Amino acid sequence: MLAELSEDEATGEIAHIYSQIRRLWAAPYVSSLQRNLATKFGWLEWTWSAIGPAFSSGTAQSAGWGIAADLTLPELPPDWPALPHLDKADIQAIGDICANFIRVAPVNLMFAGLLRRLLLGLMPRGAGWPSIMWSPPETLPVLPAMVDIATVPADLRACLMNLGTEVKGEPVVPGLYRILARWPQIIDYLGTALPYLEVAPETEAARLALLAGIDAAVEEIFAQLPALSSPEMPAPHFREEILATLETYRRTSPEMVIYGKVISVVMKAER
Repeated sequence: MLAELSEDEATGEIAHIYSQIRRLWAAPYVSSLQRNLATKFGWLEWTWSAIGPAFSSGTAQSAGWGIAADLTLPELPPDWPALPHLDKADIQAIGDICANFIRVAPVNLMFAGLLRRLLLGLMPRGAGWPSIMWSPPETLPVLPAMVDIATVPADLRACLMNLGTEVKGEPVVPGLYRILARWPQIIDYLGTALPYLEVAPETEAARLALLAGIDAAVEEIFAQLPALSSPEMPAPHFREEILATLETYRRTSPEMVIYGKVISVVMKAER
C-alpha cells in the first residue's frame, strides 16, 4: 500500500492542513491522497499554499460536487445480483460510508487536477478570490476504521485485491472497499456485482463525463489561483512518483463516485 502519514501522527503545519481539509471537504477524515503527499518532505505544505485558496473559497469543492451530482448513473440490469441480508443498522452505516466517498472523491479530483498542472510546470497568475467566509455543508458521520489488509483472512484479502489497482507495482485498494470489508459478505457481493458495471457503456460514459467536467473546472479555477509564494518544488525528485499517484486517483476517484452512488441506490431500495 502507499505510504501514509496518519491523522493521529500529524503534527505542526501538517496537522493544521489536515484539519482544514476535514472542514473544507465536510468529511470526518483526510484521504490517502493527502496522507501520502504528507510523507514526502514539504510537499503537502507547498501544495496547500499553492492551491488551498481554491478550497478555502469553496470554489473547487462546489465545482466538483456539482459535476458529480449531474452524472447519469448506469441502470442496473434485471439479473443484477441479489444483495446479501443486512439489518437496518448495517444498511444505514453502508449508506453513510458511501455518502462520504461520494462527497470526497470529486473534491480529490479537483485537488489532483490542480496539483497536476503545477507539476507540469504551469504557473498561476490569477487574482484569487474575495476574502469572504465560505461555509461548508455539515460534516458527514464518522467512518468506521479501515481493515488492515495484511491481517484479514486470505479469501477476503484476495477479494479486496481484485477490487484494487496498482501504483508502480504496489497494490492500492480504495478506502471505500477497505471500510466495507468490515462486512465480508458485501465485499463478496461487490466482487460479483461490480463486473456488471465495469463493462456497462453507461459506466464509461459517466466516468468520461465526470473527468471532462473536472478538467474544464480545473482549468478555469487554476487560472484564478494567485501566484505562488514559493515557486520551487520541495524535494523535486518526488515529482514523477506524485504524478503517477495522481494518475491512479484519476482512475479510482470516478469509481468511488459512480460505484458509491450505485451502492447507495441499492441500499436505499432495501430500507
